[in-house]
Amino acid sequence: MTGYGKTVLQLPTKKISIELKSLNSKNLDVNARMPSMYRAKELDIRKQIAKHLVRGKVDFSLYVEITGEDTSSKINKTVVNEYIKQLKEVVNGDATELLKMAIRLPDAITTERDDIDEEEWIQIANGIKEAISNIIAYRKDEGAILKQDFTNRILTLRTLLQEVIIMDPDRIDGVRARLEKGIADIKEKVDENRFEQELVYYIEKFDITEEKVRLDNHLDYFIKTLNSDDSNGKKLGFISQEIGREINTIGSKSNYAPMQKLVVQMKDELEKIKEQLLNVL
Repeated sequence: MTGYGKTVLQLPTKKISIELKSLNSKNLDVNARMPSMYRAKELDIRKQIAKHLVRGKVDFSLYVEITGEDTSSKINKTVVNEYIKQLKEVVNGDATELLKMAIRLPDAITTERDDIDEEEWIQIANGIKEAISNIIAYRKDEGAILKQDFTNRILTLRTLLQEVIIMDPDRIDGVRARLEKGIADIKEKVDENRFEQELVYYIEKFDITEEKVRLDNHLDYFIKTLNSDDSNGKKLGFISQEIGREINTIGSKSNYAPMQKLVVQMKDELEKIKEQLLNVL
């Protein structure tokens, strides 16, 4: 959701600079800064930003630089002259010094609130559209990079999952061997049938067949959602949570050091995916 867009307009008497900055956020949060004369258009601007940017902490700025003779600040000559007249009654001083004092007193400068010129606003509105297009283009470029990164990391998770699948029979044989050795070490005779039943029950508690199937399905669903045309950052986040749940269960059931090492690698890849998902709409 990070991005930046800027447009500069040169009008007859002023230069307008429009900037849009976007950072990651679960929802849309727009902060708008602009001269007071344009505040009447703020709601329209916010609606336009919400329509196109959807999510993110967005800073919208509209700067005005007067380049012509037009200015909204005027010297109130009547007030200034009256101040000078009163100052002469209090202090002695030349006209320049008295003027410097008078101009700093209240109401010496008046600011006229101009109405928005509709022709000018049409140009500004088009500039805002351009700035939004620029930030969207920025986001798309970043999104293409993220998409490739997600694809590579999901491929890594799938490779690690295949290693888990290949390793699983050896893990079960190892569990069986350790249990049989434990019984042999205590040098007690046991009912072979009962022992086999207990062994099967114990090994079933460590079975990860369902977790392997579900994890494989979640990885497929992640890629399918990633390649869809919709903005699915939140959905991808939910899928990553399900991926993490299956990885954690495999780790807790594995009871086998080589498999647990693979699980740690899988968790590391998934954590990097989750961090980058904060950038996705």
